[in-house]
Formats: sequence, C-alpha cells, structure tokens
Amino acid sequence: MKNLPKEIKCVIFDMDGVIIDSEEIHKKAYYETFASLGVHVSDKLYKSFTGASTINAFQKLVAHFNLDKNPETLVLDKRKRYVNFFENDPNLHLVENVEEIIKYFYQKGLTLILASSSAMVNINRVFNRFNLNNYFAAKISGADLKESKPNPEIFNKAAKLANVPKENCMVIEDSDNGIKAANDANIFVFGYANKLSEGQTLKNADAVIHNFLELKKVI
Repeated sequence: MKNLPKEIKCVIFDMDGVIIDSEEIHKKAYYETFASLGVHVSDKLYKSFTGASTINAFQKLVAHFNLDKNPETLVLDKRKRYVNFFENDPNLHLVENVEEIIKYFYQKGLTLILASSSAMVNINRVFNRFNLNNYFAAKISGADLKESKPNPEIFNKAAKLANVPKENCMVIEDSDNGIKAANDANIFVFGYANKLSEGQTLKNADAVIHNFLELKKVI
C-alpha cells in the first residue's frame, strides 16, 4: 500500500459506479443483449467484465461461447439498449455526494480528468445531462486506448494529459479491474465501495471510502 501523496494536484475519476449509478442500466442492457444471443452468462463471467470496455467484454463473450458474431456489432446492439434505458429511466442519478466533491476539488484548483472504459458518446451523454463538463480538464474513453482496464494505459494517459507527475495524482475507482490498472500505473487509488458495483472486493486499493465526503478530511 502506498501512502497518500503529500500534495494532490490531479484527481482521476472513473465514471460508471463512481460518478453515476449506471451499473444497473448497463447490466440490463448487457443481459438483454445476452438473451438476444441465446446465451446464459453466469454472475462470475459477468462480474469479470466490470471495469473493462464494452468491446473487450464482447470479445471475451464471443470467445467464451465460440459465437459466430462480430463483437463490434454486439457493442452497437448493447449501446442502443443502454441509450433506451438511459433516456427513459427517471431514477438514473449521480452517485451520492460526488457532485459536491467534484466542485470541492475544482474550487481547490485541482486538475480533474475522467478516465472511463465507456464510449465517449455515453460519457458525453452523462456529462451533458448532469452539467459536469466545466469541471474536467479532459475526458478519456475506452476508444482512446489500445488496451482496456486492467491495463494501466488509461491512467498513464490521464496523468500525461493532466501534465502532472504521477506522485501528485490519485485515482477513484469502484472496480477491481480499475484498481489493478491504477496499481500498475503506480498511482494512489481510492476504492469507492458502491453497493451497486457487484462482486468487487477493492482489496488492492490503497484506501477505501464509503462516502465521497470522507475525502474532504484528507485532501
């Protein structure tokens, strides 16, 4: 476990399960797509997708079931289903207190970067709906990467975009894949214990929080 950096200059946020409670509608969209393919996806297999990009998840699925399907086509199918839920689910909301902590960091002059495996179209959909664009210096999507989480590429790229040394950065993640990516990028990572992020242990996080307001005490 690393110690919290003495001076934080950059905060790198994951999106799904950290900024927005969208895990449930992602799950509905995935399982609708699985049903359309006639495959039964176990909880264990589904949980292994958490934090990975959608293309990575469907590549795994096609290989696992030996499907004669194009993963890119399945991504588009799942995305349509997700958009339908996103636009028609009035209960979709930001994670509790995350907007307050985003504004707190922004007012302290910290550089905020979004580093999400989601497609940029989904990121923009969230950021536009909840008016978050002004607070973030940059947004990275799964499409900007050669490798998906747990590969550290996304966080290496985030630190570079922020133009901040890694020792002055921190990551907030809710998935074990994302935490491993931050570990391998050698950036301090807070695990956020979101009750909706199923099957995530957060065991390799440098610290675990249950409420974003806890961060005000340390930063």
